[in-house]
Amino acid sequence: MINNNPVVKTNKMSEIRTDSSRISMKIKNCIFQSAVLVWFGIFSLIIIYPIIWLGLSGLKSNADFFLNTWSLPEEWLWGNYQAAWDAGIGRFFLNSVFITVSSVISVLLFGSMAAYGLSRFQFKGQNILLVVILSGLMLAPQVSLIPLYKLLQAIGLYNTYWALILPYVAFQLPFAIFLMRSYFLSIPKELEESAIIDGCNIWQVYWHIIVPMGKPIIASCALLTAMNVWNEFMFALVFVEDSALRTIPVGLMNLRSQLNTNFGIQLAGLAISALPMIIAYIIFQKQFVRGLSAGSVKG
Repeated sequence: MINNNPVVKTNKMSEIRTDSSRISMKIKNCIFQSAVLVWFGIFSLIIIYPIIWLGLSGLKSNADFFLNTWSLPEEWLWGNYQAAWDAGIGRFFLNSVFITVSSVISVLLFGSMAAYGLSRFQFKGQNILLVVILSGLMLAPQVSLIPLYKLLQAIGLYNTYWALILPYVAFQLPFAIFLMRSYFLSIPKELEESAIIDGCNIWQVYWHIIVPMGKPIIASCALLTAMNVWNEFMFALVFVEDSALRTIPVGLMNLRSQLNTNFGIQLAGLAISALPMIIAYIIFQKQFVRGLSAGSVKG
């Protein structure tokens, strides 16, 4: 029996249209997701391939490097990494580790305390102090090179670890304070008020509440500071002249002059210098993204 009810026909047509629209939306979503995956796959390959090529080229001999530039090593020369380490990379690496760790700890300690004070306490001249601190972002390190050089010589810190640590901390603090202050503003003040009612003082509130809740932005600042300090070249070249105190960037330049005919060892040294920052970013990538995204909500 044929149903000629117009209402039933209309409902069936609407159901057909709804199903077709759902199918078309699924197809569009699949196409979009596939395009995004392909794009990020290509982008990841562009970034990862040079790192892999660098690590593999450090295992090649000179002849293998020039004849088989883009292929796997015919003979895997693991001794290139040991030779690069013994040629001076080991000493430069340890110097960079000490200077970077000292700078990062100082920036996080002083920066977090300053950011906590600027985000929680109200006092006269607060905005002026914040502007003075953030004005350090406008000062290029190149402009202060000669005055810093004369100042370090005058106070007897030239050609020491402190000649690098103090300028690094000074130039990294403004941006770290800016990031951490923005993040601390998003932490509810009720938590601190509850802690104060329970008998905590300001230091205990900072250490037991602000620091644990601010781990994402602290990790972000630590990673950014470590990358800038680890790769810094200009100050490390000018403020230190003793080869025993030089860092990785300057040490690699000296290694190139010593081993100008052995590209395998040079590339092995480059791979060793790049490895710590790659590992650090892999470890802290989640905190890095979370800290920057959360800290951008308030300012």
